[in-house]
Amino acid sequence: MKKSIAISACQLCVFAEKRSILHRVALAVPQGAWTAVVGPNGAGKSTLLQALAGLRPCQGQVELLGQPLPDWPARRRAQHLAWLGQGEAVVADLSGYEVAMLGRLPHQGWLAGPSAHDHAVVEAALQRTQAWALRHRPVAQLSGGERQRVLLARALAVQAQVVLMDEPLANLDPPHQSDWMHTTRQLVAEGATVVSVLHELGIALQSDHLIVMQEGRVLHQGPTADARTHAALEQVFAQRIRVRQVDGLWLALPC
Repeated sequence: MKKSIAISACQLCVFAEKRSILHRVALAVPQGAWTAVVGPNGAGKSTLLQALAGLRPCQGQVELLGQPLPDWPARRRAQHLAWLGQGEAVVADLSGYEVAMLGRLPHQGWLAGPSAHDHAVVEAALQRTQAWALRHRPVAQLSGGERQRVLLARALAVQAQVVLMDEPLANLDPPHQSDWMHTTRQLVAEGATVVSVLHELGIALQSDHLIVMQEGRVLHQGPTADARTHAALEQVFAQRIRVRQVDGLWLALPC
């Protein structure tokens, strides 16, 4: 059965200081799957994710769940689309719990305090990211990896249908990277769509779907296990890697 499309783009262009960063990008992200965006430095991966989230001025069209992104009321869009950015600024005095609770704001009424349900969702999100022990600590006192886990909990607390993450593994040690991948798989099993920009090719190759970028263009998009996807990945890294299956897992091995 053909999957529905969670988020799509057509003729998507982004400019900065009169320079083109994205060049007429077209893509379709399947719903209920994990899609990884990969490519060398400067390929436009983060810019693409920001444009899909509506955080970057762009030309062309982006659709979220079949509806043009500009047509979504801000509050409703924030309920359906969660964002975890790269190097996000957070008020240093906020505790880990308060940061995670920010993910519930789209679901709360104007000036309304958190409900019992909001507290339950936030606790579950912090537990899921192994950040519950950090709930009382100010963000300023957290390490980079601890801070990243709290920010991930904030994104999970939204309970959105589509979750966009830009380099979510930054500052995470290997065990927590593995935890992140497990959490992503759980989200997809629960029906969510996850799109993540990743530099860690070994983890990206465990996704369902790959978008391979080069110089502001989508060179290829397709199932991760497809030989054509592997060929495109090897091409953008100048044939300096080879995609091989080892013990049932796809790996990017240096040449």
